[in-house]
Amino acid sequence: MNTGDHQPPEPPCVTVRCSQDPSLTVHLTGRQFTDAYETSFTIEAQADGLLARVPDAIVSVWDRDGDIPGFLQALVDDFRGWTGERTWHTNQLTLTAAFHSGGHIALTWTLRPQGFTLPEWEASVTTWIEAGQHLTSLAADLRAFFTRP
Repeated sequence: MNTGDHQPPEPPCVTVRCSQDPSLTVHLTGRQFTDAYETSFTIEAQADGLLARVPDAIVSVWDRDGDIPGFLQALVDDFRGWTGERTWHTNQLTLTAAFHSGGHIALTWTLRPQGFTLPEWEASVTTWIEAGQHLTSLAADLRAFFTRP
């Protein structure tokens, strides 16, 4: 093997694209394992006329709502649907899921910057995901994104 041909692995990222408006996206990039308990990453939401970015989002083993891949896996496991909303959150990110007719799930991503006081801004976008394979793939992608080597 020629070492000149070796390319470093691509940094992990996840892109969530709305099935009803493909220009509406949520990107998770720049994952770093800051210590044994916390993972930092950048989350960015893009929609018509909106670009919201939180470069220092943190998830922790101490998050009271558990991990985000586990939250999404619970949605996958309830593929027949549920009533009301389900919510997962940390200081910088809230993810709300609602099941709708036709097997569609509305995932609302609410981003807030980290600060020592109340956030100066908050931005939300809703991505529509088809229940079944699309949601299963998203849960797997997020599990891979947050899994420690």
